[in-house]
Amino acid sequence: MPALPPARVVRTVEGVRARLQHLTRKLAPAPFALLELAQGSMVTQAIYVAAELRVADALEDGPLTVQELAREVDADPEALCRLLRLLAGYSIFAEQADGRFGLTPMADALRENAPISMRAIAVLMGHPTHWEDWSHLLDSVRTGEPSMPKLRGMGAFEYLEANPAYGKVFIGGMGAMSDTETLPIVAAYDFSRFGTIVDFCGGRGTLLAGILQRAAQARGILYDPRVDTNGAADFLKEEGVADRCTTVDGGLFDAPPAGHDAYILKHIVHDWPRSQALEILKNVREAISEDGRLLLMEMVPPSSGNAPHAAKLVDLWLMLLVGGRERTQEQYAELLAAAGFRLERVVQTAAAISIVEARPC
Repeated sequence: MPALPPARVVRTVEGVRARLQHLTRKLAPAPFALLELAQGSMVTQAIYVAAELRVADALEDGPLTVQELAREVDADPEALCRLLRLLAGYSIFAEQADGRFGLTPMADALRENAPISMRAIAVLMGHPTHWEDWSHLLDSVRTGEPSMPKLRGMGAFEYLEANPAYGKVFIGGMGAMSDTETLPIVAAYDFSRFGTIVDFCGGRGTLLAGILQRAAQARGILYDPRVDTNGAADFLKEEGVADRCTTVDGGLFDAPPAGHDAYILKHIVHDWPRSQALEILKNVREAISEDGRLLLMEMVPPSSGNAPHAAKLVDLWLMLLVGGRERTQEQYAELLAAAGFRLERVVQTAAAISIVEARPC
């Protein structure tokens, strides 16, 4: 696995970037700085169109003229040129002296087969359904309730099931974002001290596979309601950990396999209001060994202050869709105590995600 910088170095760099962005906005008259931020949704749509057309994939072998590129992606040459001209101003694609357009590092990340591809995320962020969801944020802020039941007549999870085309887009985007967190997590925490690790509702086992590859003596249990249909068995075999991993079919609010050393819940608790979150955690408390560890993989925003943090945006998204939330360290300590756990520490990673470690009490 490639080396990652320590989390403290990443936080320092993020702090420098935040200060530079703050300075940039201060250098412009406040109304115009605000206007630039308000127009960000239009840039999102432009990135989405480029991702849908697979412009970056068409440029993988080198720069092309607009006419050549338009033929490749089935677009109008003049309209495509206008799109790329805008994106080039944000360092996404670049126009060369001869008029051809080529990839930049950010444009390269829009390729589907890029080492760390953002294409699926870009397609989700610009999708009409996603935009319609966010157009009802005002309702959620006024009421404090998710807008999805009113807008769709059903909850978010039910809607994804009932609309498989959008469900595929949503799960693809979320999966791509989640995959970027695996390496930072396994680099930040020593999982080798555990004998058996239960990945609670862990999908097809991306994180568990990464952990078992690093912790060569550990065994894993992948617990998920779709474990028999989501390709988990083939994936774990491809990752070389199938001989140390058992798959168990089970639901989010069911009791997981009991008596093991570590229970991982990645982006599970944040989806739910307090009552459902407690139900999930209490089921894990019943199952975990008395000397075991509960490891919640979540974004943990700062308790106060104006520093930017990815969790602050995701927190609004959760409020809008499912009524969940990102919780501060203090909020996790209180929630965990109510479920029978004691918060031990919060381990930062090189990504925005942290590891909230707790033990039974």
